[in-house]
Amino acid sequence: MPSIKAVALLARALTMAGLAMVAACDAVGPTAPLPDDAIAFAAPAKFKAWWALTESCAGRQRNLETIAWFIVPGVSTFMTPEGPKVGRWSRGATGTQIVVAGRYIAEEMVIRHEMLHALIDQGGHPPKYFVDRCHLTWQTWGLNATELSLHTDRSAE
Repeated sequence: MPSIKAVALLARALTMAGLAMVAACDAVGPTAPLPDDAIAFAAPAKFKAWWALTESCAGRQRNLETIAWFIVPGVSTFMTPEGPKVGRWSRGATGTQIVVAGRYIAEEMVIRHEMLHALIDQGGHPPKYFVDRCHLTWQTWGLNATELSLHTDRSAE
């Protein structure tokens, strides 16, 4: 018969394994469904420069080639379960994808905003990254440090 210590160690190991599996399932869910008219495209050369800038401000690195890019041609927004969007990042068991409304495909802020989601591997808009480090929100894009301090509402943290 196993000792109480051995049973306790086994129970702890099984609990930790179970928690790891739950965490993995939560972090790697299904990739969000694509809008009906979305088509795949290869990231243009300028995206590589934008990726490098975003890696630099985020303090994170990842291979840009691991992202599947999609465009919804001729639209300003596309519908998602959360409502209309100009861009959307998602990650699932099949990988990372970024979808962009066609009229925003050349907008550096929109593209880099979605890139930042991919780099930090997180939804939402943590102020540490989107406001303080990278200025990748509509409210903070293009602001200098003085303007940023005047326009930043830190009460939401």
